[in-house]
Order: sequence, then C-alpha cells, then structure tokens
Amino acid sequence: MKTAIATVSISGDLREKLAAIAAAGFDGVEIFENDFLAFDASPRDVGKMVRDHELEISLFQPFRDFEGMPEPQRSRAFERARRKFNLMNELGTDLVLICSNVSPLALGGIDRAANDLNALGDVAKEHGVRIGYEALAWGRYINDHRDAWEIVRRADHDQVGLILDTFHSLARKVPNESIRSIPGNKIFFVQLADAPMIDMDLLYWSRHFRNMPGEGDLDVTGFMSAIAATGYDGVISLEIFNDQFRGGSARSISQDGHRSLVYLMDQVRRTEPDIRIEVPSMPPRVEVEGIEFVEFAANEQEANELGTMLSTLGFAKTKRHIAKAVDLWQQGDIRIVVNTDQTGFAHSSYLTHGTNVCDIGLKVSDAKATVERAKALGAAPFSQPVGPGELEIPAIRGLGGGIMHFVDRSGDLAKVWETEFTPLSTGANVINAGLTRVDHVAETMPYEDMLTWLLFNTSLFDTHKTPMVDVVDPAGLVRSQAIENADGSFRVTLNGAENARTFAGRFLEESFGSPVQHLAFECHDIFKTVEALTSNGFKPLVISPNYYDDLDARFGLAEDRMEMLKQRGILYDRDDQGGEYFQLYSPTYAEGFFFEIVERKGGYSGYGAANAQFRIAAQKRHLRHYAMPKR
Repeated sequence: MKTAIATVSISGDLREKLAAIAAAGFDGVEIFENDFLAFDASPRDVGKMVRDHELEISLFQPFRDFEGMPEPQRSRAFERARRKFNLMNELGTDLVLICSNVSPLALGGIDRAANDLNALGDVAKEHGVRIGYEALAWGRYINDHRDAWEIVRRADHDQVGLILDTFHSLARKVPNESIRSIPGNKIFFVQLADAPMIDMDLLYWSRHFRNMPGEGDLDVTGFMSAIAATGYDGVISLEIFNDQFRGGSARSISQDGHRSLVYLMDQVRRTEPDIRIEVPSMPPRVEVEGIEFVEFAANEQEANELGTMLSTLGFAKTKRHIAKAVDLWQQGDIRIVVNTDQTGFAHSSYLTHGTNVCDIGLKVSDAKATVERAKALGAAPFSQPVGPGELEIPAIRGLGGGIMHFVDRSGDLAKVWETEFTPLSTGANVINAGLTRVDHVAETMPYEDMLTWLLFNTSLFDTHKTPMVDVVDPAGLVRSQAIENADGSFRVTLNGAENARTFAGRFLEESFGSPVQHLAFECHDIFKTVEALTSNGFKPLVISPNYYDDLDARFGLAEDRMEMLKQRGILYDRDDQGGEYFQLYSPTYAEGFFFEIVERKGGYSGYGAANAQFRIAAQKRHLRHYAMPKR
C-alpha cells in the first residue's frame, strides 16, 4: 500500500511540510505547484530534498485549462505543458494532474478533448511522463468522472489515464458503482478527501471544508471499494483543502492523514477481500463492552476532597493497591481509582495538570488485539515498570496526555481487582445512591483538535458518531459531538472549545489541557437517587428558577413532577418519540471538573443539549463564588 499526501493539505513551507509528511509514515507526496513556486530552491534541489526524506514525488499538480481551447490559447497550452514536463524531469516525477477546463474560453466536445489529450500524450512520451485527467466538480463542460473516463478512453494513449478524486465525484453524487467498469490500469492516481455534508457552492465547499476520510459524511469507503475492485494497485493519496488544517500543526495533521488512510483501507479490505492493494493486517475495530475504571491522579489533600465528594455521591472506598498509594471507590459497576502515589505516570500527570482523570480503562473483547490495532493506526503503546504481584495490563497513550488501559475477561486480566487490590473495612456510613454504570465520559479539547479525537476513536473502536451540535455558552460556542457503540455501553462526548472564555475553554486553560472534564453516571430512578444523595450530604448545582418556568411552558409536565424537578435541581429533556432524560449536576471540583447523574427513559439517546447553556451559566456562577478569596 503506497500512501501520499498533497503538500497543500498542511501548513508550513515546503521543507517543513516534507519533514511532517515523512515523519507520519507516508511513502510519497503530491507537490502542489504553488508550494514549489513559493520555495526558494531549484527543481533538482527540491527533488533531492524529497528523496532525502525517503519520499517520492507521486504527482505534480495541477495543470489547468488545457483541453478544448481555441487558438492561440491551444498552442500556448501545449507550450506550457512542455515547460511543466521539463520541470517534472528535474524534480524526478513522471505524473502530472490535468484538471478539467474551467476557462470561459473553453470549447465543449468529448472528441475535441480526447484529441487534445492524445496529442499531449505524444509530447508526454517524449519527456518520459504520464498525464492523469481529472473531472473537477465545477468543470465548465466536464464535471463527472464518467465523462472524464470517456475522454481518456477515446484518447486511447498509453501515457494518458484517469485520476479519480472522492470529493469531485461524491459532491456531485455520481454513483460509486460507475467506477467498477473502468480498467484498473487506466486509473493512474487516486485522491481522497472527506467533507461534512453542506449545501453550498461546490468550489467554496471544496476549497475550505475538506477533511480526512472518516472525519466527514461522504461515502469514501464505498468510493475506494469500487476503485479497489477494478484491480487498481497504485498510490492512495490525500488532497485536503481546509482552512483549519492550514493553520494547525503540520505533524499532527499529517499523522491524522496517515491514520485515516490505514483505517480506510482496512475497511475496504473487509468489504473487498480480493483487492490487489496490499493493506496492513490488523484486528478488526474493537468491541467495547463498557468503562472498566476511571483513574484520577491527585495529591493527598486533593484526594481527600475528591473522596468527600465521591462519598456524597454514594461511593464507598472498598480496596487499596497492594504496593501503591492507590484507592478503589465503587458503586454499582462503576470503579473510580484515586492515585496519590509519588511515582509513575499518574504522578507525572498530576504535576502537569493538577488533579485530573489520567487514565481510562475499557472493557474490551480482546485487550492484546486492541493494542495491536492501535499500533497499526499509529498510536503509541504505553508501559511502565510492574512490581511484584502486579499485572502487565495492555495500554496505549491516548490523546490529551492521558492513557488508556484495556481489560478483557480472559486469563489474569479478569482478576485484576482481586490480584492487585486488597479489601478495606472503612466502616463509613455511606448510602448507596443507585448509580449503576458510567453513562458517558465527556472530553474537552480545542475545537481545532476535534477531528483528530473523532478519527482516533472511530478508527480504533467499533463506534459511530452522532451529528455535531452547538452548545451555547455565554462567552461563545462549544461544538459537541458524541461517539457511541451500538448498545450505548460506551459513550464519549467530544466538546471543542473555541476560546478560553467559555466554561470548557477555561477548564482547558486552567488544567493545562487535561482532557476529561466530567463523568456522567447512570441511575434507574433519579428521584430515589436524589433522596440517597441528600442523606449523604450531596448539594447539587443550583439552577436558575427561570429555567423551570420555561420548562413548564415547553413540556407541560404535571405540577407535582415540575415541583420535584425544581426542588431537587434536576434538568429535564424529552425527544420527539417521548423518550425522557433527567440530569443532575454536582458543583465544580478543582479547575472546573464536575460529575453528572442521568436517567434515560423510553429510549432517549441524546445528552440534553438543550439544557447545556443553563447548566453552564449555573457552573460559571459557582466558579465565581469558588474563586473569591476566603476570609
């Protein structure tokens, strides 16, 4: 499997781009002409620089407004082509992209275009180069790959082939099946990009909103499956035009790009097993059965404060690690680990972020296979010294500085809590609040990093993404999108903060990028849960009375039910199918972390997005109070 990426896809000058592309593991690069023209080095030096990075120049692009031109523009176009072919010889590449003509001077006609490409094929042969013809979605006459293929077919020249680009075809909703009849040897190159589904001008959509395969809404997998079925075994490349990517980290975006191609081709291989493209072997996407544990890093004082809050939530401290200052708190199927040990990763995490969620353990079908797939997708495995009696638990480095451990039900991993922990008899008078499991983990990141987190999770785990929603904060918008498995036992919400004034942005700034901002626990009867919480001394986040007046107007709930919600600080939502959602929030802890308690009824599958702005306003009021100097 040969991979490449266009230089236009990432930020930096050409030298910086090549370094990032090579570091991400690509085999080749598309040199976008403007990147070359803006760089102060000769074509031969650029070619050498590419090869010094152990890359090849897979494509030089684009060559515009060629076919179907009247004289004298036609002769001028051939002369331009000869100059580009000489330049390609110096660079050391043999393939150029010719995109369909958009000039108002262009003349229509498939035969006219085919004759021009045939004639240019003779010139290309003299220079030892090949021509790839591509249909632009906004081409003046040719904007469909079916017409582009017909032109290439009629040109009937060994040096002339077809270039296929997902965006140009899928944006125009050209059927993927139309590709399967094209001979694989006449497809010279494949460019891939995804995009969110937006109804806008095709050129503007293309130039600003493309993203990596798997990050958008286009059927890139179906497109590539059709190409693979033709017998194509050439380069698979990314051509991404995205304002956000152009301003981001070249290395990070390149890594995302390479991960997206590996993930895409793994999907393709599973639908088209007889393809000629060699795809890295890896286990299938991982089935997550739930959250095994959530681990906090803290010092002793802050661990005591956290423990007090956990006690009010009905958790009991049940076990302590056999060798480390690590305590286990439990309720239902929820395990909270509090690590105050002065060594290891957790301590480093505390020194960096303060008290934070440093580790999430997932229950998976096969822990070792999970790490194998993660490594194939470019994730880094994690390990640290294991003491006597401790287990080697498979783990990887996640995003945002945290780690992820994986536990399955086979062998010693199934007995980790009995092996590494000893029971405690605390005698604490804590009332179980009926919390049953982790409903979801909410992770916060800068908005520009959301697609990275989305791709990381969906490529590794057998999950799907929900539509993005806008969460209104008094200081700006926060973009929110959830990743879920089929039965809802694994849910992660991604919340992208656009500025540091929002509640989410403040958390990122104050915690130095700690990813997990809140944990949501499920219960079966929130009103009984509140009774137990009150007995434990829990004090919920105070919600404005104005919220409940509006709630009554929107849903017309029974008077006694409305009063119960209001008196207990419970937020409420209902979907179009009658599913109900109840939410209760703790006050904020540390630098903006908080707990949520939820009850889902009637198949409600959302996250109470309509309530978010009222919850945020209440949290900001609490933060102001919390930040005031103590007397």
